[in-house]
Order: sequence, then C-alpha cells, then structure tokens
Amino acid sequence: MAAKIILGGCSWRRFSRNLDKRASASRVLLFSVRSSHSMDDMDTVYKQLGLFSLKKKIKDVVLKAEMLAPDALELEEEQWIKQEETLRYCDLWDDPTKSDEIFLKLAARAKAVDTLKDLKYKAEEAKLIMQLDEMDAIDYSLFEQAYDSSLDVSRSLHHYEMSKLLSDQYDVEGACMVIKSGSHDTKSQMWTEQVVSMYIKWAEKLGQNARVAETLRNRNGVSSATIEFEFEFAYGYLLGERGVHRLITSSTSSEVCSASVEIIPLFLRASPDFEVKDDDLVVTYPAKENHKLAEHMVRIQHLPSGITVESSGERNRFANRIKALNRLKAKLLVIAKEQKVSDVYKINSKNIVEPWRVEETRRYVSKGQKMVVDLKTGLEILDLKSVLDGNIGPLLGAHIGMRRSIDAI
Repeated sequence: MAAKIILGGCSWRRFSRNLDKRASASRVLLFSVRSSHSMDDMDTVYKQLGLFSLKKKIKDVVLKAEMLAPDALELEEEQWIKQEETLRYCDLWDDPTKSDEIFLKLAARAKAVDTLKDLKYKAEEAKLIMQLDEMDAIDYSLFEQAYDSSLDVSRSLHHYEMSKLLSDQYDVEGACMVIKSGSHDTKSQMWTEQVVSMYIKWAEKLGQNARVAETLRNRNGVSSATIEFEFEFAYGYLLGERGVHRLITSSTSSEVCSASVEIIPLFLRASPDFEVKDDDLVVTYPAKENHKLAEHMVRIQHLPSGITVESSGERNRFANRIKALNRLKAKLLVIAKEQKVSDVYKINSKNIVEPWRVEETRRYVSKGQKMVVDLKTGLEILDLKSVLDGNIGPLLGAHIGMRRSIDAI
C-alpha cells in the first residue's frame, strides 16, 4: 500500500499496485476537490487531523488530573489544617527558628492547595469543552483553548509531583549554575554556548524565569557563563547536572568538546544565616589587571577552604561583592552537607571536588546515531536536537528518581 498527496492536482489517492484499475478506483480515499478551493479544503483536512490529536492529548491529561488531583488536594488540606493547629500551640517568641520553619511549611502547603485547586478548575474547563464537542457545539478555536488549559494542567501536575520528590535540604531553592568551557579552542567554547542555550530553553519551556547573569566571551565563543534560575525547586531539578558534559563529534570519540557545570542554591527567601570572617577572605578586582574583564567584577577567595567565587553581573562593585559572598556561603553549605559536617568551619579542604574533576555526567554524540547518554543514570535518548532544544525533563527526572532510590536504601 502507498499514499500519495498531490497538492497542485488537488486530489489525494490511496491505491494498491496489486489490484486492477476498477478495484483501485473503488479504493480512492478521502476526497477530490476543485483547484479553486484546494487550499481551503486542505486546511479543513489538516484541522480535522489536528482535532483528533488534540482530543487525545486533552483526554489523557484530564484523566490523569481526575485520578490524582482530588486525593492530593484532600491530603494537602488535611496537612494544612494540622499545621495551623500546631502553630496555635507554638510559642513563636520562645523558638524563632522553629517558628520560621513552621511558617515556611505552612506557606508551602497553602501554595500546594492553591495549585491543586487551580489545576482542578482548568481540568474541568477542558473536560467541559470536550463534552460540548460531543454535542457539536464548539468550533476549532475552543479546542485550542482546551488544549492550552490541558498544557497548564500537565505542567502543574508535573511540578506538584516533582515537589513531592524534591524534599531534600535546599531542593526548594532557586539555582545558580556556572558553566565553563573545558578549553580555549573555538569548538569547546561554541559547545559551551550551546549548553547555556539548552538550559535557558528548558526554563522557558517550564514558563519560568532564568537569566544569564554573567558571560565571559571572546572571539571564539563563550568561555564561561552564569545562569540564575529564580524559581522554586530549580536547585532540586538541576542538581544532577553537576559535572562534565562532553560533545563527541567523531565516531572514534577522538574529537571531544567539554563544558563543566557547577550548581549551587540560589536562596529565594533569605540569604544563608551565618557569617564568614573577614580575615578568611581575600577580595580582589580582576579588571585592574585584565581590562577585558567586566569593570565591576569582584573575586573572593575563601582561605580555609581554598574556594574562589566571582560576580560581575551587577552595576557596581558593592553589589557584586554581596552577590559573590552569598554564592560563597551557598557553596560552603553544599560542601558541608556533602562532607556530612555540622558546621562550615569543619570542612576539609582536601576533600573538596571541583566540577571538572567530578565524574562525567553526560555525553552528546553528534555523529552517526545522534544521541545523548546520561552516564549517571544510564538513560539514553536518541534525539540530540530535542535535548539541545531544552527537552531535558526525562534526564532530570531520571536523576531525581535515582536520588530518591539511594535515599530510601
């Protein structure tokens, strides 16, 4: 069997070479139209085919929402009431730290309830449009509205499910990602620029805010960039991206471009609540020695740990110094957690592992069978272009699932 579309001749025929002409003629399918009306009729057919696809997607999302949302909403509301009761019997002035923790949990629970209520409303809206369709009471534009609602429902469901999985310390925070080229050659720096674009596109697909706060460019491309993801759970989503990302451009793996990714929390509510001694810091202004660098760049070295952080995206040195100090604090907290010590002053500098020394995170193969291989989870995706276009959800989800499995052991 074969299919043939002739747009200029305005006929669409389906035929079989093994049948005679009369039998073949009896199988002429779909339609024949006059040339003066061909484009309008083709638009109609495309819309009909598109409606079938839209209906399927909308029904799937509505069904999932109906299965999950009511029970989840009931559970969240029960927990909300319990937390409010706990708050009534808590002496807010006696233990301010505990009070802050309870308030944060209560706010998070209230937000979850609002999200689920909005999700239920949009799912019901989409379902109503589908019911009207069965009565032939709507047009194509309403299907687009239903589809938009189903996309919102799908995103909200995914975010809610991930928020239940991302329960580790700092998971709820935003994220600061520093991406550095593995070498100074043109290909590596062009690859680094692609990696930056991949993460920006991922955030855009989520409808979230991500901005390139700092970029160090030269004639070859991007040697380093800092992205700030200013939305909840960004750190939990992206934690697994830490490490080396390699682009393999030949079948022999001899031609490799690399970029290292470092990820630290971006605290959305308040800065880390501890002080770093001034005597432990060396603050410098690199632009004085290298005029190619940003004029207001501030670099801070923490002597006890040997950690160095930078900030250059703000309008003056004072603001950059504050931001660099906050990044240093965030990095110290993460390292203290990794080393399982209760205080940042107990960090062992010899055990600190920089991102480019971490095991390889992912390989992106651009020759032959273009694919992406995640070395941490073993997941393979046979669509390099899609991943570079920001569709990294399956990769992030696989790592989150792996983290939860390890924690459960």
